[in-house]
Amino acid sequence: MYENNRLKVFSGRANIALAEKIAHHLGDSLGRATLSNFPDGEISVRIDEDVRGRDIFLVQPTCPPVNENLMELLIMLDSFKRASAARITAVLPYYGYARQDRKDVGRVPISAKLVADLLTTAGANRVLALDLHAAQIQGFFNIPVDHLYASPVLNEFVRSLNIPQSDLVVLSPDEGSIKKALMHQKKLGGAIAIVDKRRSSATETKQANLIGSSLEGKVAVIFDDMISTAGSVVGAAHVAKRNGAREIYVCATHGVLCGQAIERLRDAPIRQIVVTDSIPVPPNKQLANLMVLSVSRLLADAIERIHYDRSVSELFE
Repeated sequence: MYENNRLKVFSGRANIALAEKIAHHLGDSLGRATLSNFPDGEISVRIDEDVRGRDIFLVQPTCPPVNENLMELLIMLDSFKRASAARITAVLPYYGYARQDRKDVGRVPISAKLVADLLTTAGANRVLALDLHAAQIQGFFNIPVDHLYASPVLNEFVRSLNIPQSDLVVLSPDEGSIKKALMHQKKLGGAIAIVDKRRSSATETKQANLIGSSLEGKVAVIFDDMISTAGSVVGAAHVAKRNGAREIYVCATHGVLCGQAIERLRDAPIRQIVVTDSIPVPPNKQLANLMVLSVSRLLADAIERIHYDRSVSELFE
């Protein structure tokens, strides 16, 4: 009897290098698909192998160009659905439109919910996400969501620095990141401090005060889920420097690095910036003190556990 229920990893064009690493960890090669654009810019997709009855994992972060990558993901999901795949998991190392997760003023969309609906309608049976900007986005889906954290990868880097516990201070760049900072501090030890960030206008924020442990002569490690325009982490780094930190490290899962991010980071008093390969970092954004760590093993382990119906949360225990 012919059986075709093995897992297979496919990729859109957003981060092929990461998808290839994931497939390699799983002892396989990437699934074959032809992706191109029609002359008018429309996306063309063809799956070049039989996927009937297969357990498909489609890797596609919706990073810049966000709309292009999102639309490509939706069209690929539709292709697999119509090709009779048994189950399709959208693997989203980075979830775009995540910032708009609630109506904080009148007459605005909840784009994170809209994208969740689009993914489900296009054919996703489940979602595997990495460090969502807001954990409640999981609740926007009516399909199973496995939410991974890059913290094991980032924490391993910090441990490799061999910072004495008495010198280490985990620094939250704002009040909204306290929970994440506490999670890292629980694993790494050391003290904790928080930067009090005040909004001075609709577009400007000001890092005002330091709350918590003293940074005098200490090593500050700033954790955030993403570096977008780098305003928060660079502001926190300047606060740490003014308060006497002797070394400053910045660790983030997603290196979006848009707007003035590169200029700000280049001029900031940061010894090393660490991001993961959830989003590809182009050559023009690779600073001398920027290190990219891979989350491919973490994602591969999660994919294998999902395929064999084993616990994913055990990865973080």
